[in-house]
Amino acid sequence: MGVELQGERVRLRPAADSDIAPLTALAAHPEVVRWWGDNDEDDIRTQICAPRAIAWAVEVEGDLNGLVVATEENEPDYRSVELDLFLAGDMLGQGLGPDVLRTALRYLFDVRGHHRALIAPAAENRRAIRSYERVGFRPVGILRQAERAPDGRWRDALAMDLLADELR
Repeated sequence: MGVELQGERVRLRPAADSDIAPLTALAAHPEVVRWWGDNDEDDIRTQICAPRAIAWAVEVEGDLNGLVVATEENEPDYRSVELDLFLAGDMLGQGLGPDVLRTALRYLFDVRGHHRALIAPAAENRRAIRSYERVGFRPVGILRQAERAPDGRWRDALAMDLLADELR
C-alpha cells in the first residue's frame, strides 16, 4: 500500500524500516511520551507493521516529523478506519495535525472507500482534541480507563468520529 500523499504543508509517505530508529527518537520527546508512553524500536515497528494498517511517515520540508497509522476495517458492512498519530514535540502547535489528518482521510475516504473514521485521544489531551475538531471529528463518548498513562494510572479516552461528508 505504498501510496505517497501530499497535503498543504505535509507529505505522507509509506513508513519504512529505515524510519524506525528516527521515529523512536522523535517519540522520546517528553510531549510525545506524555500521550504515547515510552516507545522503543519494537513498539514503533509494531505500529508500522500492524495487520490491516497503513502507516505513513510524516515529512515537513523533507524532514521526518511524525507518524500516522490508519487501521482499516474492511468488512463491507462496517467499512471504517481508526487513526492514531504523533508529531515531533517541537512541531506541535503549528497546525500540522489537521493537515496530516485531512491528507490521510481524503485518501482513506475517496480511494480506499471508507465512510467513517475514528480517533480516540486521551480525554485530557485538549490540544489533540481541538486539532481533531478542526478537521470535523465529533466527540461520541468516553472510553473509561482506556489506556495506561506513562505515570501508571489508567486514563479515559475520548472517542471521536467523522463521516466522510463531514471532512473539513
